[in-house]
Amino acid sequence: MVLPAYNEKDGIGKVLEDLKETLDVLDIPKEFIVVDDGSTDGTSEVLSTIKSVRVIRHQRNMGYGAAIKAGMKEARYRWVGITDADGTYPNEKIPELVSAMRNHDMVIGARVVKGASIPLIRKPTKWILTQIANYLVQQKIPDLNSGLRIFKKDIAESFLNILPNRFSFTATITLAMLSDNYRVFFVPIDYHPRTGKSKIRPLHDTMNFLQLIVRTILYFNPLRIFLPIGMGLLLTSTTLFILRLIRGGGFGTTIPMFLLAGIQILAIGMLADIIDRRMKP
Repeated sequence: MVLPAYNEKDGIGKVLEDLKETLDVLDIPKEFIVVDDGSTDGTSEVLSTIKSVRVIRHQRNMGYGAAIKAGMKEARYRWVGITDADGTYPNEKIPELVSAMRNHDMVIGARVVKGASIPLIRKPTKWILTQIANYLVQQKIPDLNSGLRIFKKDIAESFLNILPNRFSFTATITLAMLSDNYRVFFVPIDYHPRTGKSKIRPLHDTMNFLQLIVRTILYFNPLRIFLPIGMGLLLTSTTLFILRLIRGGGFGTTIPMFLLAGIQILAIGMLADIIDRRMKP
């Protein structure tokens, strides 16, 4: 298990204690890696008192995704599990995730249980981003960016060039594996109020999430972006042309502009799709 930790002195000790107790029942090789991502609140001192935990320390805060990548790099086993150090995730569900991993490439704890304690301010943007992601990957995603999951290390390493260093790490790996048709399974879980102060910045992180969704799908399936935009522009030019014919007007400058823009965007999308398919093994 890899736990990224940034200023989590109030929760990290209890989380690790419960995590060890939960995983003791599993008859599989296991390890606990905590990545102290530049903490300044005493998290390092708390970790120094806990046995049977490998600690990686960053001299400065590099980000949630960077911490997971650092822990993943040091992980010795072929499956990597991640959870948060703030006590929000029900780690007692990990054995269920491990069981499901025997038939899948990634198993995600989806925060869909009624009453899950997701802050109200994050629910509308979370819903909108999930709907966009559902359209782009052409399937329903119960939880796009849950931080409780297990995945195959070798598959995650194949995506290292696109996995970001910040909070959008989990959403990116979800989209990447779904887009490449890996076997992803969702296990319903609860979600608890966190211990300590949240590091989420609602507006900033929402814009980052939207950007990464579009960028990731452009990488894996560019036509899902270019096709509706191009067809929309062609439909607009056609509609304007019909309206002008009815009114007895000419082409004007607007209709050719929309028409050419639509054709160019469709051509770029098709070219991007051809390149994408040729680059895949």
